[in-house]
Amino acid sequence: MRRKAGLVLLALAVFCTALSPLLRWYAFPRLAKIPANQYQEVVLEAKDATLLDYGTMRSRTVAKVTIVQTLKGDVAASERIERTAGRDVVVWDGLSYIQGPDGKMVSEIPERYIFDAHTQEPVHATGEMVDGDPVRRDGIEFKWPFLTQKRDYEYFDAQARITAPIHYRGTRTFRGLTVYYFEQTVPWTKVPFPKAMPVKGITPESVARTGTTRWYTTVRRFWVEPVTGAPVYGEEIHREELRGGTLLGGRAKVTAFAGHVKMREDYIEHTVALVRHNRTLVLLLTSYLPWGSLTAGALLLALSLWLEARGRRPAPTPTAEPAPLTV
Repeated sequence: MRRKAGLVLLALAVFCTALSPLLRWYAFPRLAKIPANQYQEVVLEAKDATLLDYGTMRSRTVAKVTIVQTLKGDVAASERIERTAGRDVVVWDGLSYIQGPDGKMVSEIPERYIFDAHTQEPVHATGEMVDGDPVRRDGIEFKWPFLTQKRDYEYFDAQARITAPIHYRGTRTFRGLTVYYFEQTVPWTKVPFPKAMPVKGITPESVARTGTTRWYTTVRRFWVEPVTGAPVYGEEIHREELRGGTLLGGRAKVTAFAGHVKMREDYIEHTVALVRHNRTLVLLLTSYLPWGSLTAGALLLALSLWLEARGRRPAPTPTAEPAPLTV
């Protein structure tokens, strides 16, 4: 009976030991994915910002500029691209909507971002764009890969339509989470005007005819939770200028926008709570279950060997009863 129990335990030990690498290297890449139908929204604010009044073409200080960023998954487009890409794909339709203190639109820039659901690497397909202009992304945008490493990454800048390194600057603690801090500086770069302008009748084409150009620079900062690869907080020190041309009335340049853009507090709390939850799910596949399965396999193996050893131990020799004494 002990021998049968030992064989059963040995089989279970082999199963648990084999399951450990399968969970980490087979199940994890197939189960840890961005859902194709995901929708998320984040609100950022720049307080005491500088904003251009297009009516007077003069810069002024305003109490607050609000940026609403939305990302909405297009499931039908994902399924269509997957048929030729041969892998799970996510299509995000994003919109950065900027409004002044009066609630009126300052600019809005749509974009379509197509990427691998597990690795977050860009997938190049028809429809990839920023503000209606076709682009070919290299590097990540919005999200880092699962199990983010302590190294620099290539990050796509939608304003400049370029990819540049975003540098790992160390490990920090943010709201109780261990995070990696990344920073990217985009130097002054000539960028297109948004197609949606805040004043009726002013278009990028009409501005271009005046000879005035738009320039942009930013310092981009992210605090990234490394297990999920999700930024729990982000901010930018952002500046835009209009330069040259007749539109400025002889001035060399004018500030179109300048401000320190930060995530709003309620969205920080929501993001941190969501990342904590998703972090546990990823750790189940990468750490808790694989190591637990391996430990269980080792314990079951030890128990089966112990039962086998006991089963082979010789039975004790019975001792003879002493003969009774007779008188």
